[in-house]
Amino acid sequence: MQIGDLIRRAGRQYGAAPALVDGERVVSFAEFDELTDRLGHALLARGLEPGDRVAVLLPNGIDGVVVYYALAKSGLVRVPLNARETPHELAFKIDDSQARAFVGTGQPPAPVEIVLTDIAGMIADAPAGPCDVRRDPDAPLRLAYTGGTTGTPKAVVLTTRSELAEVDNFLVDLLPNLRPDSVMLHAAPITHGSGAFFLPHLVKGAANVIVPKFSPAAFVEAAQKHRATTTFMVPTMIAMLLEDPALGDADLALERLCYGGAPIATTVLQRGIDVLGPVFTQLYGQAEAPLAITCLQPWEHTPSRLTSAGKPYTFVEVDIRSADGRSLGVDEVGEVLTRGPHTMDRYWRRPEATAETKEPDGWLHTGDIGRWDADGYLHLLDRRHDVIISGGFNVYPREVEDALLAHPAVVEAAVVGLPDEKWGERVTAAVVTRSAAEPEEIRAFCADRLAGFKRPKSVEIWSGLPTSPVGKSLRREVRDQMLAARAALAGARVNTEEDA
Repeated sequence: MQIGDLIRRAGRQYGAAPALVDGERVVSFAEFDELTDRLGHALLARGLEPGDRVAVLLPNGIDGVVVYYALAKSGLVRVPLNARETPHELAFKIDDSQARAFVGTGQPPAPVEIVLTDIAGMIADAPAGPCDVRRDPDAPLRLAYTGGTTGTPKAVVLTTRSELAEVDNFLVDLLPNLRPDSVMLHAAPITHGSGAFFLPHLVKGAANVIVPKFSPAAFVEAAQKHRATTTFMVPTMIAMLLEDPALGDADLALERLCYGGAPIATTVLQRGIDVLGPVFTQLYGQAEAPLAITCLQPWEHTPSRLTSAGKPYTFVEVDIRSADGRSLGVDEVGEVLTRGPHTMDRYWRRPEATAETKEPDGWLHTGDIGRWDADGYLHLLDRRHDVIISGGFNVYPREVEDALLAHPAVVEAAVVGLPDEKWGERVTAAVVTRSAAEPEEIRAFCADRLAGFKRPKSVEIWSGLPTSPVGKSLRREVRDQMLAARAALAGARVNTEEDA
């Protein structure tokens, strides 16, 4: 089966019912099938061939979804770009993916052979009729860029087989009660986790409503107007929603508020349950195993389990292993590994990294450290590779450190994530300088080099950084010292208040 088969069947079965809603624009299931067919023909008519990579940079909206699935129908490989990244970061992805074409608004940040900006015009001029390029289920469908401890992004190769397996995981475990009157509200970017909810809703005849840009007020308005039953948020969005008066006495129909992509404070989660009811569902996954390693169901959000990542999906295997590869038991700490048909095929043009991450028998090293409890729930303790997750986006410390070290006054830098109720983790830097420099000056220096979510939210000037015997900065010790300093400061405040 191909992705286009699902779209065609939904077009036949649900016809004039709304499939996509963005403000006043509504696209039916039948229209969505036709639009993706026409655009698929138009893409191939520009000289693109099945297997070519196409970089896509579009705002949250219907056009982005149409482009994504026109690419699937025409056998082209999607390379989604994040509008929050800098031109330098976007150019790297275009070059690394060897994209032949760019689809978006404005000019691409790197040279490509084909630039396509008039999506509506392409559709209008294209012929009708099915666009049905059949590719091997194990051929690349899309490239999802992530990164490593070196800060060099890697593209995760996901196939048609893995995409269909992800839909299976959603329909069996995550959203088993989907029906034609269900409504998915895309408040987060469709380039990230929210986009994974599109196909499961499409195949069940449910509408997908898109909010172009998240704000609590926009979310509440759309959720009430369209009687949204499902949504996906990163913890930062949840914290913002709970603090906003717009929530107030809102009449919401939510059945599932799925969250993931970053650590969440238990205080925020418990408050969310108190305000919105038992609708929260935690998803643990990563780019290499999209949104589906374990999940914590709404009825499992008891006080004693709020720190758990839940249990494995039905069609997903999870194991915790020691450094020597031994499977571990209850309360033994080791690396989390996972296996399933939804996991990545490989890293694009990174055979050595693929060999380090994926075993020949399909087991995938997540790089996360965890343990099982006595009831079979997974508890994540840390990330082996020090990746910071802030506001739902991955931030790779080395990349931020490189930007800091480009400042003429900075000689050493260590970047860590500190707990933050709003952002999940707060990107924080410790730097050693060779001459006088103000923290805010150093932060401002990063503005042209890093996307906003990657820039340090605070910079501390240190006299020296803890290092290993070979001179490598020890981020863990930096983080521990920062946390200890904050705890001591908080204790001093308490003592002062008690003395008063």
